[in-house]
Amino acid sequence: MSNHGTVTRQSRATVPSPGCLAAIMVPIVTVLTAAAVLMIMHYRQERTNERNKAEALDQTAALARSYARDVAAAPNGFPSREAVRGIAERHNGRLFSYARSEGSLTTTVQFFGEYEDTSMFGVSHSRAYRCYSIALQKRAEGIPQARTTPLKKCDTI
Repeated sequence: MSNHGTVTRQSRATVPSPGCLAAIMVPIVTVLTAAAVLMIMHYRQERTNERNKAEALDQTAALARSYARDVAAAPNGFPSREAVRGIAERHNGRLFSYARSEGSLTTTVQFFGEYEDTSMFGVSHSRAYRCYSIALQKRAEGIPQARTTPLKKCDTI
């Protein structure tokens, strides 16, 4: 109390007790640890998904080469559009264009490879698509030679 009968306000510096400081810091450290663990898990899942997708795209390249061999091995020269469409479907492909001339056949086919895409909520099955231009030309011996080129996008018919 002051001299005039009123209560005066006193300013004191207080230091929190060690138990109070721990009560504040433990939740903060727990949240930061959980966030770090989740970030690491997400990073590892992304790398795994990228690796799985790259393997699926490699699979599409193998499918394109196999498709080119089958088309080149077709009897009686270059096969018809329907025969080529059937060969593409057997190799997980979809025929987009077909251009045939006297000594060559050029097709654009979209192939897909399947892979697993993981997340914290589970595993889903996805497909990786890639288009290829396959050009077959008859050599002097009459045997077709294939050239397979990956494309950025498919040209539709």
